[in-house]
Amino acid sequence: MTSTNKAAKAVTRKPPAGALKAYVASLTGTSLEYYDFAIYSVASAAIFPKIFFPAGDDFVALILSFSTYAVGYFARPIGGVIFGRLGDRIGRKYVLVFTLVLIGVATVLIGALPDYSAIGAAAPAILVLLRLAQGIGVGGEWGGAVLLSSEFGDPNKRGFWSSAAQIGPPAGNLMANGVLAVLAASLSEDALLSWGWRIAFLSSALLVIFGLIIRLKLEETPVFKAIQAQGERPNAPLKEVFTTQPKALVAAALSRVCPDILYGLFTVFLYVYATKELGMTTGNVLAAILIGSAFQLFLIPLAGALTDRINRRLVYGVTAAATAVFIPIFFLMIQGKSTVMLTIGVVIGLALHAFMYGPQAAFITEQFPARLRYAGSSLAYTLAGVIGGGFAPIIFTALYGAANHGWYLIAGYLLLAAIVTIVGMLMGRDPKPEEEAHLLEGSRA
Repeated sequence: MTSTNKAAKAVTRKPPAGALKAYVASLTGTSLEYYDFAIYSVASAAIFPKIFFPAGDDFVALILSFSTYAVGYFARPIGGVIFGRLGDRIGRKYVLVFTLVLIGVATVLIGALPDYSAIGAAAPAILVLLRLAQGIGVGGEWGGAVLLSSEFGDPNKRGFWSSAAQIGPPAGNLMANGVLAVLAASLSEDALLSWGWRIAFLSSALLVIFGLIIRLKLEETPVFKAIQAQGERPNAPLKEVFTTQPKALVAAALSRVCPDILYGLFTVFLYVYATKELGMTTGNVLAAILIGSAFQLFLIPLAGALTDRINRRLVYGVTAAATAVFIPIFFLMIQGKSTVMLTIGVVIGLALHAFMYGPQAAFITEQFPARLRYAGSSLAYTLAGVIGGGFAPIIFTALYGAANHGWYLIAGYLLLAAIVTIVGMLMGRDPKPEEEAHLLEGSRA
């Protein structure tokens, strides 16, 4: 047995100290940040069209509101470029502290922003700027959060350890929808639109303080320390990713397309379709998404761990194919306007998302060498978000209108997304934990 394999097995038997603490910190931090992001997602469908975009036409107002939702995705590559470079140069920890503050401050300011009736066109203009700040923060957050947990954990079980950051979005979505569901149930529609929605945004301040306390207590990851010790920090990580890792970048980016679009369908556009087309209440949709998100809290780490035992690319690709098959079934299920069928459909849809999203972090990060992981992962994650999740609600709305309020064009859109992601799986590489073991061994030599 070679020394590298011995090192790999040693790492397997005993993960570095602090692995569990890093897992909790990654999960907690991303949950708080995606709470902020999810609050905006829900509000962009249910609240903002009425108070920031009084266009006189509900369809136009919805498109304008979803456009500001998309700004958050368009801004993510900016965060990926800025913080991806810093993450490979100065480390994971301090970048994550800054991104948490950036998103939290932007969210609180949205909660304090006067609406269109108070300051006119300045209201949506400022809203766009604050959404831009949210997107930049999330663009820099994801890569670091993934590396925080995975680089403390066992590289042979990266699917599980990397899943910490992936639990953040459904956990944040669960908190966001829970808060809005309570507000919707306890307030009149007028009160919710005038001031109630602001509570969900302003409460972010407390969550950010809690997250900062956790992150400031963490040490830097063992992998980044090893990179520092061996003098392997890249001088121009972004340039190196584009010039030396183009295939990895494309494969990693394509892996995001199907799960991003699927998530946009079940957590954003579904509000529109279920309420306007089927006549269901916002409460019905919120309840279904809450239940689906609760299942994801367990399914995401389960999916990540499963792909440590079964080929990661195979599980991911099969799930993408299953998604394409399920979407027409889902729309047929809910035509009867049954809340039970809606809930079952959302649970299955978000479960399919979980089986792609759970191992996604591991798949993306293992496409790049350790010294370029933050930049490469952040670029892939954020660039794909623009073509996937960023445009999804707008495209869903446009297809919905083009099909005379039918769903078949939306199903075709998901089919195309599934094919794109399967191509990404075929282009990608399988895990190489021995690379990390060799790096850690070299730093101890």
